[in-house]
Amino acid sequence: RQRQMCIRDRMRGDYVFYLKSSDNAKLAVEDINPAHQKTVVLVHGWPICQEMYEYQKDILNDCRYRIISYDIRGLGMSQVMGRGYDYDQLAIDLHSVLITLNVHNVTLVGFSMGGAICVRYMSKFGKERVSKLVLAGAAVPSYTRTIHNPEGQSTDAVNQLIEQCYTNRPKMVHDFGQNVFALNHGSEFMNWFTSICLKGSGIGTIQTAISLRDEDVYQDLFEIKVTTLIMHGVLDKICPFSFALIMHECIEDSILCKFEYSGHGIFYDERERFNQVLIDFIEQ
Repeated sequence: RQRQMCIRDRMRGDYVFYLKSSDNAKLAVEDINPAHQKTVVLVHGWPICQEMYEYQKDILNDCRYRIISYDIRGLGMSQVMGRGYDYDQLAIDLHSVLITLNVHNVTLVGFSMGGAICVRYMSKFGKERVSKLVLAGAAVPSYTRTIHNPEGQSTDAVNQLIEQCYTNRPKMVHDFGQNVFALNHGSEFMNWFTSICLKGSGIGTIQTAISLRDEDVYQDLFEIKVTTLIMHGVLDKICPFSFALIMHECIEDSILCKFEYSGHGIFYDERERFNQVLIDFIEQ
């Protein structure tokens, strides 16, 4: 069996377990309400971990959904690997979670880089296990500037983030976090946000940043064959709102939902609306 011994994270007070991916990377997984029928799978962004979805899990649990989340390799509590951070392998990691837990008719939710991983997953593996897709503040079609994404970030800007990881990762996370949210959520919240960004390894943070810089999922968008909800903040400074317009144009069966008062941290800037839109989409 691929399911490994349950471990406890004392800071969180709940349990995760490990599943192995195709190259034996151990992925830290949480599976809440495994007996429930409607399943939501949450894929986090860079450089965070699955704990970013705390305020979504609270509500999804109240709605009695099965909630599956995991840490991307090298981030959160997942195993640090020397390689395997390209989007193809990260999509295989996601597939490993879905097939090991044997879930179908999933609503798959991806935030930021997690959205890009979900897009690559849909292109590689199709809709056998996924019935709906949610792209929230997704780093799609690419994070950096390309011919298909002229308002992407510059390669130099990402290189600076990577260089900071080598010299002062806490400062990089702190500075990056200043641009994530459009609203002021107070120092306590930002301290928490910084702490979950630093739970991962330096290697994982660097290697996933390299993938953010270099990967492009533009062509994958045309392979998505499930209804897709695109939620994006108009005030997003990390993945500008123009990203959402490209996604909406390229994904055949897509719905675009604007969040007028949100930056990149759409999951908290307009938390109540985000959660309600998500639940309404699951229930459609």
